[in-house]
Amino acid sequence: MKIAVVGAAGMVGSRVLTEAARRGHDLVAIVRTRRPDLPDAVEGDAGDPHRMATLFAGTDAVVAAARPAPGQEHTVGATTTALLDAAATAGTRVLVVGGAAPLRAPGGGLVLDDPRYVPPEYRAIAGASAAQLDVCRAHPAADWVYLSPPAVLEPGPRTGGYRRGTTTLLTRPDGTSRISAEDLAAAVVDELENAGADRHFTVGY
Repeated sequence: MKIAVVGAAGMVGSRVLTEAARRGHDLVAIVRTRRPDLPDAVEGDAGDPHRMATLFAGTDAVVAAARPAPGQEHTVGATTTALLDAAATAGTRVLVVGGAAPLRAPGGGLVLDDPRYVPPEYRAIAGASAAQLDVCRAHPAADWVYLSPPAVLEPGPRTGGYRRGTTTLLTRPDGTSRISAEDLAAAVVDELENAGADRHFTVGY
């Protein structure tokens, strides 16, 4: 499978590259600016649908893992629209790695509005991820799937094990909700290799 990864230098994108490579997939790593640690990556602005469509041509799937810089959360909608437009033009499926905010919290309501999972300092990016899902749902042509991570996503060991859910946050008995970026990457590639039935899903321990 040929997979394009947008945001290939980020926490999620870099681990998707590693996971997909270990499974033998052909990769197109896309970064905003060239980096010495990714010599084979290609430059591309995620907000430029023409450039992205060119890079997506001939791919079987796209992973959209780009994140806005702090203070630029308002750009997420336009960037997501551009990526969906490009994927539709290229005729390829796109997996958007979003946020936990649009999930249902265990006690009811959205994760976005639950301070146990979204402290005030993270509300801007959380709100952007909720709006991002709305952009996907409103797009008229793209073949998309949206992955909501659990509340805590950080580097850690690759166990290869995780639970998969749909639109409700997955938590442990103690109320925590987390996964390593390495296992999230495994879930991303699992979905690309064997697509599930849900357009919005989540994973967690």
